[in-house]
Amino acid sequence: MKSTIFALIVSSAAAFAPSALPKVTTSLSAFEAELGVQPPLGFYDPLGLLDDADQERFDRLRYVELKHGRISQLAFLGNIINRAGVRLPGNIDYEGTTFESIPNGWAAVGAIPTAGIAQLVLLVGFLELAVMKDVTGEAEFPGDFRNGLLDYGWDNFDEEEKLFKRGVELNNGRAAMFGILGLMVHEQLGGSLPIVGEM
Repeated sequence: MKSTIFALIVSSAAAFAPSALPKVTTSLSAFEAELGVQPPLGFYDPLGLLDDADQERFDRLRYVELKHGRISQLAFLGNIINRAGVRLPGNIDYEGTTFESIPNGWAAVGAIPTAGIAQLVLLVGFLELAVMKDVTGEAEFPGDFRNGLLDYGWDNFDEEEKLFKRGVELNNGRAAMFGILGLMVHEQLGGSLPIVGEM
């Protein structure tokens, strides 16, 4: 009996002994120094979208990330503003449907008249195909759509400040993607959220 207890004590103590960890080697990605690679995650590509990718593929994915981030920022802000009660004045159609009568969130998609949805799809298609792209070939980075027209002082910034501002936009877009996703999920779950209110 004593030897059994002693064996149990020794075996349980072995659980707290340090074990030798196998040495793991990783190959660094060619994109580890790109804008947006930052602590705590560093270079984060869990789906392996950039495995064996070239710079052109990376630039395409960065462009898509920026575009979705910009759309998500608009969506999140629009959702919050509508839930705060700020609406356009007037009617959305000739039948007298007011902007005030359109509900918040996903319910708005079913409440907007079919002609209004068609107009939105056509506008977004036009913007995607004709406006939101580098027409002149003067883009400094993926997602630069100034096309020699809009500046807002960008050319007065030094390279370090430009990188900082691009990083801020990238991070705000990433946060907005999670933010609008969270609002959509909470809308389906129902309840109330601070600031946002009743879902």
